[in-house]
Amino acid sequence: MKKFLTAALGLAIVGAATLAQAQAPAAAPAAAAPQQAGFVKTVRGNVQLLDSAGATRNAAPGDALGAVDRIVTGPDSSAAVVLRDNTTLMVGPSSRMDLKEFHFDGTTRDGGMLVSLLRGSMRMITGLIGKTNPDAVRVETQTATIGIRGTDFIVQTDGQP
Repeated sequence: MKKFLTAALGLAIVGAATLAQAQAPAAAPAAAAPQQAGFVKTVRGNVQLLDSAGATRNAAPGDALGAVDRIVTGPDSSAAVVLRDNTTLMVGPSSRMDLKEFHFDGTTRDGGMLVSLLRGSMRMITGLIGKTNPDAVRVETQTATIGIRGTDFIVQTDGQP
């Protein structure tokens, strides 16, 4: 009987330690990875991606797009990107477009975006952010900031102030 109680007590202690360890909060990661805003869907010609750290890379279909990235297209080049809320951006030839801000919570469908077209042309088909909260979608150009109330539009700028 004494051996049985000793074994049962030992199991209870191990079980309590395991339960306490399972309930302890996990250690925070050293540095949170930047949130991916979307991905490059198609590329035609010479298209470059510039991240927030200043690193430039050639764009290819499937590449991740950060929440603060620049897309630069050469002459006779274009790119299409799809954001996490299903917004589609098509960037035309000889264009420079900054994704200045993008955040989206897929559970609550809350989010916002700020796109800046510095030069060239861009077509946007808004996704969930534009459908649920149109005021959270903003597009800037060199001379004006516009708010969009539709779901599909084209913007073109010559890049001269």
